[in-house]
Order: sequence, then C-alpha cells, then structure tokens
Amino acid sequence: MLEDLTNLDWISTYALPWGINVLLAIGTFIVGRWIAGIVVGVARKLLTRARIDVILVNFIVSILNGVLWLVVIIAALNRLGVDTTSLVALIAAAGLAVGLALQDSLKNFAAGVMLILFRPFKAGDFVEAGGTSGVVEMINIFSSTFRTVDNREIIVPNGAIYSGVITNYSARPTRRIDLLFGIGYDDDIRKVKTIIEQVLKAEPRVLADPAPFIGVADLADSSVNIHVRPWVRTDDYFGAMCDLKENMKIAFDENGITIPYPQMDMYQHVVHAAPAQELKR
Repeated sequence: MLEDLTNLDWISTYALPWGINVLLAIGTFIVGRWIAGIVVGVARKLLTRARIDVILVNFIVSILNGVLWLVVIIAALNRLGVDTTSLVALIAAAGLAVGLALQDSLKNFAAGVMLILFRPFKAGDFVEAGGTSGVVEMINIFSSTFRTVDNREIIVPNGAIYSGVITNYSARPTRRIDLLFGIGYDDDIRKVKTIIEQVLKAEPRVLADPAPFIGVADLADSSVNIHVRPWVRTDDYFGAMCDLKENMKIAFDENGITIPYPQMDMYQHVVHAAPAQELKR
C-alpha cells in the first residue's frame, strides 16, 4: 500500500506535470508553426501586391520564416520548463558576432535592398556605376552583374554601386549627341552650317523635335569650333554618332571645307651685327 502511494505520488508529482508540459509544448509548436505559416503567406502576398522585386520578396520571406521558426522553438522549450533566458542571450551574442564579422556583406545587402526598392536602374540598362560601365545583366541581394561592351562579365558589390554616383544612360528615351567640328578661318561659316544641316536631315535617326543645335563654340587658336547637337533615340546613340562624324567629314571634303591641324605662325626678326671698327670704338 505504501509502495502504491509512493508510485501515485511520483506520478502526480513528476510524470503527470511533465506529460502535460510535453503535450503543451507540442501543441505550442504545432499552433506556432500554423500561425507562422499564415504570417509568412500574408507577408508574401502584401509584398507581391506592392510590386517589390521577386528576389527581395523571397529574401524577406525567408528571413521572416527563420525568425518565426526561432520564436516558435523558444516558446515550445519555454513551455517544457527549459530556462530560455540564457539561450536567448546566447543567440543575441552569436548574432552580434556574426554581424560584426559580416559588416561588408550586411552593407552590400542593405545596398541591394535599396537598389531593388528604388530602382535607379534595371536589367538591360547601360549604366556607369561602381567603377565600371556596361549593360546590367542581373541585380542580386549582395551584388550586381554587368556585361561590358567587349562582352566581359563583371560582378560588382552593391555597396560599391550605391555609395557612388550612378549614371544611367538608358533611363531616358532620347539622348543628345555632342559633336565639335573645327573649320579653318578662311571657310564660310554660313556655308558650313548649311552643309551640317543637310547632313543632319539626311540621317533618319536624328529627331526633328527637339531640333538640332548648330552654333559657333569658340574662336580657337587654329580653328573655328562649331557645336553640333542633334537628338536621337537612346538605342540609336552610338551608331548615329559614328555615322554622323563620318558623313560630316565626307561632306566637308566634297565642299572644300578644311579641318585644320593645330598650327602656330612664327616670325623671325634678324638683327645685323655692327662692323668691327665700330665695336672697337
């Protein structure tokens, strides 16, 4: 009888409370995972409706899912009676150590988030950023991939891109071509401007609106410099610029317009020496 009472006491004192705690911990874990799944699903839908980039959505959702997993596990352990204070402190210390060790990576991550959110450029744009220039192939969380004009692939950390100046040559539908031609001082400026206008009108990629600008830029030492500034579609920029330079040179040659080399006129003043008799005096 005494032995039965002892067993009953052990069951009521230890086994039953422990079993209840185990069941409650399992229930906490199951319910917590269910709630976490709902939160992650709602977050994904909200981020998707906000038209945030898919890469950033997946990254944020994965971080949120990991954090919720950790909260559920700590809650379940706490329900079991495990002291989670030291565990939380350990996780915090580990997070601090990892953060200090990954400062550059966190900087690149933050810059990647900003690039994806504010979109100073997108895939397919020709940009100059992070000490390089090329077509943007891919924007990731930590780095971006560029393809140069000679078909090299360059991977640039996002921190280097966002902390510097970003020049996006593809952001606008049109671009202005800045050309500078030097003609001789003996050439007729009005005739030259007429020739330039004819070359511009013959080029189908030059836009009529905005109208091209033609004007004298400078009366230089060796030439009269003329600004020629037509507008073209951004996709036509490089091809139109090269063809205009070639056609201008051909038109100048056909009409006898000179493109002078740098030159300098020198004058010599001769001083005749005095006769020897006068020097003796």
